[in-house]
Amino acid sequence: MAEQVRRLVVPVRVEFYGWALQDWDDDYVPDTFPDGFEAGEFLMPHPGRLDFTSAGHTHRADVTVEEWDAEPPTPSSPAASGDWDEVAEATIRCVSGKLRAWSMGGPMTDDMEIELSRRPATWAVRAMCAGRKEVAELAQHSVPHDVECYVIQFWPAAS
Repeated sequence: MAEQVRRLVVPVRVEFYGWALQDWDDDYVPDTFPDGFEAGEFLMPHPGRLDFTSAGHTHRADVTVEEWDAEPPTPSSPAASGDWDEVAEATIRCVSGKLRAWSMGGPMTDDMEIELSRRPATWAVRAMCAGRKEVAELAQHSVPHDVECYVIQFWPAAS
């Protein structure tokens, strides 16, 4: 049975429908965010980074990052229906062992690191999102906070 190694909740700034998780050390990322970002697919992997398309133009979202020792179960959505609006899987090679969130203007903060327990390593990733319909509507009239929420699970990828 999979066991959770660590869990962290971070706020992210969504700008122009996008944000990313990227290797802390930019030397291992051929194209830093937002280079190559195109709003569309919910999760788009690139070397050293994971791009996310939000349903809202500009807002703050809650992101829960979980590290597991093996493939975890998919958690229940916080939405009343219990269903996630989006679920996608990918892999990322993280050489530094740390990730940080990026908005269109660059890294969100230098002191907010998402540390993973192995370095370097390739991680399997499952990303889920809820609150997309609500944030799409609210972001047309204001800058909502904590309406769209993500859970992103990492575990060691099979060799």
